[in-house]
Amino acid sequence: MTATATAAPDLILTGAEVRTLDPARPHATAVAVRAGVIAAVGDERDVRDWRGPGTEVVALDGAHLVPGLVDAHSHPVWGLDMATGADLSGVRDLAALRAALSGADRIDGWVIGFGLDHNAFEGRPVDRALVEDVLGGAPAFLRLYDGHSALASGAALAAAGVAGPRPFAQRSQVVCDPSGRPTGHLVEHAAMQLVEGVMPRPSYAARRARLVELLAAMAATGLTGAHVMDAGDAELVGAVAEETVLPLRLRFAPWCMPGVDEAGLAELVEAQGRGGRHWTVDGVKFFMDGTVEGGTAWLEHADCHGQGTAAFWPDPDAYAAAVRHLHAAGVRTATHAIGDAAVRHVLDVVAGLGPGAAGRHRIEHIETAPDALLPRFAELGVAASMQPPHTAYTRADRTDEWSRRLGADRADRAWRLRDLRDAGATVALGSDWPIAHYDVRSVLATARTPRGAASGPGLTGLEALEGCTSHAARAAGEAAVAGCITVGHRADLTAFALDPVQAPADELTEAPVRLTVTGGHVVHRGK
Repeated sequence: MTATATAAPDLILTGAEVRTLDPARPHATAVAVRAGVIAAVGDERDVRDWRGPGTEVVALDGAHLVPGLVDAHSHPVWGLDMATGADLSGVRDLAALRAALSGADRIDGWVIGFGLDHNAFEGRPVDRALVEDVLGGAPAFLRLYDGHSALASGAALAAAGVAGPRPFAQRSQVVCDPSGRPTGHLVEHAAMQLVEGVMPRPSYAARRARLVELLAAMAATGLTGAHVMDAGDAELVGAVAEETVLPLRLRFAPWCMPGVDEAGLAELVEAQGRGGRHWTVDGVKFFMDGTVEGGTAWLEHADCHGQGTAAFWPDPDAYAAAVRHLHAAGVRTATHAIGDAAVRHVLDVVAGLGPGAAGRHRIEHIETAPDALLPRFAELGVAASMQPPHTAYTRADRTDEWSRRLGADRADRAWRLRDLRDAGATVALGSDWPIAHYDVRSVLATARTPRGAASGPGLTGLEALEGCTSHAARAAGEAAVAGCITVGHRADLTAFALDPVQAPADELTEAPVRLTVTGGHVVHRGK
């Protein structure tokens, strides 16, 4: 490329080891960007011809430049509320939980916490009686790490008017003891929302400040985008996007929940394409089940507590009808499916859509799946969206709550990243923040060396990188504009001091991020 004064690049990155993921040109040493798009890919000798009077040139001095990394499953806006209060993710047992709660700061008189591991209860049922005496009578709401359950104190339940079981249109439960007393264990969204509706909530200004801070921190790990699996807050995101450059591209998929009617489906269709610079609504998120630890994963056979045999949608056929409606309207779908029965049902529904469904639908999580289901992902063109850091909540000796609930056979089928890739599936990788930390370097590393019950062969370094680049682009239907470094693609780029493919996984988690570029804008500069 020879640049003229009017067509000169805005930005040139030079002196890099560029891994393009473009089969036509796998490697380069320089990249030019103009108007947010990659204008040229070449070598050092090309830079002089590209450069114009207003071009910014960044010398990367041997850094490793790759396509911009994407978190294929995250909640950076909704998560602002989920990750409020005391961080309980480091709590490992009941004594530590009690100590953390007794010293926790109050938020408008409440004790609020998040990230609590089910294993901290040491096999006991989740019950407010285990912690009530250290709260001093304060209302408390503690989100468990899975985001699908919480523990509420007696004062919190009273504030919400919860004195016994409740009926719900979706699979949710106010857990009660045999006498009808609520234990404080709230399972799934509708039950948790009873208390969330009376809790203190951060102000708009506080949420805005936290969003800006969070997105900058995400970009500092090398992220340039996130597939957001909720509706977010369009007013908040839109306001920030008008005032500054969003460091990450955010693709929102609002929820479609049981009981939706034609008007609700029409609203979801109408919402598609709304957005602004670096954010858009594209897709719809479903839940086919809940979580293993909460007893709400939909399984072919009951778990070891006798639970898990029901779908999140009380009528699974209603889910199928909603997917068909959205598919006919050209809307992409993503479905949360953790248990084997949930995964099977989603695949069956997509199979019923016909060949035009290939590449338009995806399944999130897939924590346990038998051999027979794996080849169907590639056959149907269904992307597998998986979160390797979740494996850290399990243990190799299978003494964790996830493994004990499933039993040995199903625990042996944990997070089958390697097997799905071998079966030809598109495997997109993410963190599910705030369920796990957003640092994409940890996502890459854990995909290569899965932990706990999933310990075994992981992905190669290249496959892990593809999971956050080219495969993430495929899962979003963006392969024509994203996922590799080639002329005409979006200028989303990440530069590491280490080679993310060849560096050992444990070194990758600490790899310095030299530069993050989103839409041609330098959104992070490291050392």
